[in-house]
Amino acid sequence: MTDASKFDTKTRLVHAGRGSSYVGNSVNPPVYRASTFVFGSMAELEAALQKPFRGNLYGRNGTPTTVAFEDAIVELEGAYGAIACSSGVAAIMGVFFGLLKSGDHVLIPDSVYDIVRRCSDRLLKKMNIEYEYYDPACGASIEKLIKANTRLIYMEAPGSGTFDMQDIPAIVAVAKARGIHTAIDNTWATPLYLKPLDLGVDAVIEAGTKYIVGHSDAMLGVIATNEACFLPIRQAVQDMGACAGTEEVNLGLRGLRTIEVRLARHYESGLKVAEWFRAQPSVKQVLHPALRGAPGHDIWKRDFKGACGLFSVEFKPVPAAKINAMIDSLTLFKLGYSWGGFESLVLPAHPEKRQVAIWKGGPVVRFHIGLEATDDLISDLSQALKRLT
Repeated sequence: MTDASKFDTKTRLVHAGRGSSYVGNSVNPPVYRASTFVFGSMAELEAALQKPFRGNLYGRNGTPTTVAFEDAIVELEGAYGAIACSSGVAAIMGVFFGLLKSGDHVLIPDSVYDIVRRCSDRLLKKMNIEYEYYDPACGASIEKLIKANTRLIYMEAPGSGTFDMQDIPAIVAVAKARGIHTAIDNTWATPLYLKPLDLGVDAVIEAGTKYIVGHSDAMLGVIATNEACFLPIRQAVQDMGACAGTEEVNLGLRGLRTIEVRLARHYESGLKVAEWFRAQPSVKQVLHPALRGAPGHDIWKRDFKGACGLFSVEFKPVPAAKINAMIDSLTLFKLGYSWGGFESLVLPAHPEKRQVAIWKGGPVVRFHIGLEATDDLISDLSQALKRLT
């Protein structure tokens, strides 16, 4: 498609990563199941080596299917380049290892995804990379935490579990003034509802496992970057061998075609269920940035264009056994990790693991609102909440 920028996002989602340049006349680019590509001459091999990440050198570097997916992400994110990875965690570690070295210091929000905390303890520590957690609400005052060896400020907006919002422009301004890179996990908003590169962020992580794939049937991550960060992160992902499988990137491409209509439904249903929760006597507060009056709503309204179906509920203090009984009694909400698929999910959150922004509230439970009828979901929740009273 030529001059794609003139088209609405809905149109671009249908056409991005498609066309004759990906071989053939099928609606979808072919799925290349390949580890080895062969060359007719040394000249052909040398030419492929000049473009090692364009899908015709070796399967671990990507296939033409991978290229189609990455090209689509570049267009949606407004990025210089995109890098498909084997999972969202692989994408996060690719950013860390691409932008940090032994002796460097990275700042990480205290509301970060638990696995990032685990990887920091297991991997960054072994590599002598210093990491420090910060209050996600600090904004420009993050300047006080910067050290001479600070090389990266990592963000997650909203934060896991309690959905803390971060002042992305303020943090980016501090980082840019000191030549420090910034990266963000943007899985919750997706490229449709937030474009961090437009706010000056250097690298954007999407756990494609969630809304991009959208059907809970593939592990996939992707990183979108500016020009300065592309090659070091691209090389780090290559060195880790964290390539995305061809079948998975094909499912990512499939998911992109319908992500706009799916997200609109998740957004609408999520707000409806969140409003219902707010009126329940056993609920202390609903942690959903798009909900008027909720923590972080003003920042969400300023920077975001929408929301997804994921939020948490803080309940009034009750014994853990009652929370467990409430969860166990749900029928439409299934108990399981991840989110972003068509199905509704429930999972306890544990903000007490924080080290800086200490959680002092009641028990927190995370809900993902799927594509079921909201009246049915509310009916299921209504009978479950009776276990709390």
